Amino acid sequence: MLLEGQVRIPSGCAISAMISKEGRRVNGEKIMQSMVPMHDRSNGLGGGFAAYGIYPEYKEFYAFHIFYNDNADRIACETFLKDGFEIVRAENIPIRKIPQITNVPLIWRYFVAPLGSVLSRLQLDEKEYVARMVMKINTQIDGAYVFSSGKNMGVFKAVGFPEDVGRFYRLEEYEGYCWTAHGRYPTNTPGWWGGAHPFALLDYSIVHNGEISSYDANRRFIEMFGYKCTLQTDTEVITYIADYLIRRQGLTLKETASVIAAPFWSTIDSRPEPEKSILSYLRTVYPSLLITGPFSIILGFEGGLMALNDRLKLRSMVVADKDDMVYIASEEAAIRVMEPDAENIYAPAGGEPVIVKVKEGAY
Repeated sequence: MLLEGQVRIPSGCAISAMISKEGRRVNGEKIMQSMVPMHDRSNGLGGGFAAYGIYPEYKEFYAFHIFYNDNADRIACETFLKDGFEIVRAENIPIRKIPQITNVPLIWRYFVAPLGSVLSRLQLDEKEYVARMVMKINTQIDGAYVFSSGKNMGVFKAVGFPEDVGRFYRLEEYEGYCWTAHGRYPTNTPGWWGGAHPFALLDYSIVHNGEISSYDANRRFIEMFGYKCTLQTDTEVITYIADYLIRRQGLTLKETASVIAAPFWSTIDSRPEPEKSILSYLRTVYPSLLITGPFSIILGFEGGLMALNDRLKLRSMVVADKDDMVYIASEEAAIRVMEPDAENIYAPAGGEPVIVKVKEGAY
């Protein structure tokens, strides 16, 4: 019998990210390898990646990645899409059959543009229309699930260990300026293809290590604004909170971090003006979007990413850089795989966002 201290019990899931501030596109090999030393942080019930800049030839179109149960579900969804979108390309997402990934659904990719006549009739901008259509497919078309819907980016996820998921999707063949990765260890939600991370809406994607104890309060609030949490995991709601605060409310990334990882009132009272008033305003206006419980998250978006711990820093996360590259992971070992000579390694404080943006015009 092994005694205490002889068994390594990891603190939940594994997350990892890499981004080039110069917009250089790199293939997915390093981000896949970064998950290997964190293998024990996941249990084979979910792994996935988000990549930005991978579809330059179709960068003006929304890239829908969709799981289907069968061809009948695919036909039903494609009929729906044709009513509101121009479909410029439809194809199976290329995969590599490996024994570690089983029970594979149909996995399709569509490059689409909302029909101008539909936008005019509904008086909606295209991002709002796309978000609404994603929600409609995921709640009303049985057997279809849109798991990626942004421009010039894509999510790739499955049930399996992340390093196997990367090989399954042949990610070494893609090149992007930003990559995020996740290895899942679900503790109170099921392991299924839709429940693997990242979760995405438009160009926002989330990978998350932790447990959201405020999920019900967060979900009830966000669902008042048309979002539907259907995927049986607490992480989904973080993605919708990010979209709501940044795209719909117009908050900055730093302000968004101050909502979801809001400082304690005693901390706010000690801050000088005008910071004190701003933090008080955000905490008063958005109290139901405070995320409680242990977490470390990485938010990907067009042209950058943001990493954030809960305000008590109950989950590990480290950051490093080398030349124009920035690396983020649950463990330093993962960073050393991506860049053995990484520099300036540090652990961000709880509630303090790490925001990295690509040079304007480089993506």
